[in-house]
Amino acid sequence: MNNRFSGPVIVFHEFSLPEKGTPVGYAALIDAYNLPCPFPTIKMAIGTKHTIVKENDWHLLTPRYQPENSVKGHLAFALKYEGVDLCVLKKLFELLDPNEICKMVQASITGAYSRRIWFLYEWLMGKALDLPDVQRGNYVHALDPLKQLAVTGKRSMRHRVVNNLPGTPDFCPLIRRTEELDAYISMNLKEKALLVSTNIPKDVVARAAAFLLLKDSQASFAIENEAPPHDRIMRWGNAIRDAGKSPISKDALVQLQKMVIGDSRFVKPGYRETGGFVGEHDRDTGMPVVEHFSAKHEDIDSLIDGLVAYSKKITHTIDAVCAAAAIAFGFVYIHPFVDGNGRIHRYLIHHILAENGYNPPGMIFPVSSSMLNRIAEYEVVLRGYSQTILPFIKWETTKDHNVRVLNDTVDYYRYFDATAHAVFLYQCVKETIEHEIPEEAHFLVRYDTFRKTVQDGIEIPDTTVFLLYNFLSQNGGKLSKRAQEKEFHALSQTQIERFEQLYERLFIE
Repeated sequence: MNNRFSGPVIVFHEFSLPEKGTPVGYAALIDAYNLPCPFPTIKMAIGTKHTIVKENDWHLLTPRYQPENSVKGHLAFALKYEGVDLCVLKKLFELLDPNEICKMVQASITGAYSRRIWFLYEWLMGKALDLPDVQRGNYVHALDPLKQLAVTGKRSMRHRVVNNLPGTPDFCPLIRRTEELDAYISMNLKEKALLVSTNIPKDVVARAAAFLLLKDSQASFAIENEAPPHDRIMRWGNAIRDAGKSPISKDALVQLQKMVIGDSRFVKPGYRETGGFVGEHDRDTGMPVVEHFSAKHEDIDSLIDGLVAYSKKITHTIDAVCAAAAIAFGFVYIHPFVDGNGRIHRYLIHHILAENGYNPPGMIFPVSSSMLNRIAEYEVVLRGYSQTILPFIKWETTKDHNVRVLNDTVDYYRYFDATAHAVFLYQCVKETIEHEIPEEAHFLVRYDTFRKTVQDGIEIPDTTVFLLYNFLSQNGGKLSKRAQEKEFHALSQTQIERFEQLYERLFIE
């Protein structure tokens, strides 16, 4: 028995178990070896009762699931019941003697879990163990596709393992299959997106597309608490319109940044050459108050190379919304630029959805508007992962009140669980399809009826009709006394009452 591993507990680190249990799998390995990485979202333990308990981000299995209390026992348990956690595995492999891994694999070299551990070691560490190639045995998947989203994959003859990981060692976020996520995937929202404009007149579709493009561009800036001039909003709208037409590349991301920042007098375009963080500065001392550490500038090249490779590998091979979440949130965690990261992060969502055919005919997919509507949830998702890696980052303040990260942190940006990000993005995509797009189109249809009815028998220009609509909408469908006496003094009381009733019928009932 290995004394490294914890016995039954009710509180494990800062996490409370629903009842007494013995942590197993990744949780046990992180604890036993004091690994500098976040605990999995779902932690596993062996309970004392013969009932499975799922509560408070814990899964307590019955005593019959208890693994051998060894590194191999907990690793095999984790791969079988939890899936692959690349960050935990990388930190563990860095700590273990390669000879220990060799002995572990040789003890059952044809076993499925031994071969997966062996393959993952060599894939993550970039070096071969002193072991001969496997000569027999069925191929097994590196990722269990029933537990995590995977690509079709290629066979590694050396290990007799199918490498179905969606990325490369430079960048490979993973997404767990959960009941909620599987339910979203099964909705086939792409088909619904393509059908959303079917019953809308073509002229209305064209106008709705223009409104939605402007609205989405404004929303992307509003999320950053910016109110840029109209021409900058329009330029960014044009970039969104072209999303998905050419592949993601390192140079293309720089060009997007230049488009975002516009005036480069105070922001040097291109990839960062210094540290970076998201947060505030203490008003008295100027010290950074950090919410998120950007990747070290020395790591940006390999991380962006990995992100580009990931985008090529998963295009049309895994669910598009999940792919967009992994790439876009991975990008914003890396934070490769001094400025513009947030808008490019949302551009990448547009890009991948457009690349995978989510745009209704003649329209862009205005997902930023839905993200703005869900801004509180958006911030929770963004901060959720950032907060888990803060304890493992050693840093100091620079003379210019920036940060300098002192330890190796690259793996926190390469390997993260993007499940919560995928669920959040699916919520936004669903809202966009079911509300944002049709409601904009239906509004235009109702407004056209309002305009034509108001102008029926009255010489009144379109701009004045729009002003009338605005006054009515701002006052609950009633024209204020001030408006009646000033802007619309030429209207009779009968006409005013008729237009108020028209507004109520079209926009309130």
